[in-house]
Amino acid sequence: MSLVQVRGLAKRYGDSTVFEQVSLTVAPGEFVAIVGESGVGKSTLLNCLAGLDDWDRGTVSLGGVDIGALDETGRALLRREQTGFVFQAFHVLPHLDVAQNVGLPLLLLGRPDAARVAAMLDAVGLAGLGGRLPQQLSGGQLQRVAIARALVHRPALLLADEPTGNLDPGTAARILDLLLAQTREHGSALVLVTHSEAAAARADRVLHLTADGIRA
Repeated sequence: MSLVQVRGLAKRYGDSTVFEQVSLTVAPGEFVAIVGESGVGKSTLLNCLAGLDDWDRGTVSLGGVDIGALDETGRALLRREQTGFVFQAFHVLPHLDVAQNVGLPLLLLGRPDAARVAAMLDAVGLAGLGGRLPQQLSGGQLQRVAIARALVHRPALLLADEPTGNLDPGTAARILDLLLAQTREHGSALVLVTHSEAAAARADRVLHLTADGIRA
């Protein structure tokens, strides 16, 4: 059974077509890498999978729920429960410390868990930095905060936009190990947008996105 189902998805900005006829499925526990040239809409596709962007034609469903049929509140609630997103721009909250940023998904779900937050910080190599503010961290450290936040509530679907782009090769490999462990241990699906051949090589499937669609 598929966790994610996309059928005939098309996205336009004004008169410009970003992509069209995109169809794909992702099963629980599967790691799918999406590659393609810059500007082809890889990040936009991830945003559609999360219900953050609207689209012009087609359907997107998560766990059997038609995201396109939900209003903004419904989409937000579904994301909160089912999705973890590693944004390329991090999107950490500057007024919260590292531990508070990582623990935010658990807090929104009414399941605060300081021990779980500490374990995630340790897993991404940030043990002892929970009390720091985001402006006190490097870009690579902020990337790891974003990854810990995406994983902390054990979501069914992990969406990652260049999650190792700001990391050195050793840390990148460690983060990929962590993302893969999440999929294997908890049955989460992982959809990763990347330019990294090393990251794509570890995927169960690699899909190539073009303006005309998506192919293996």
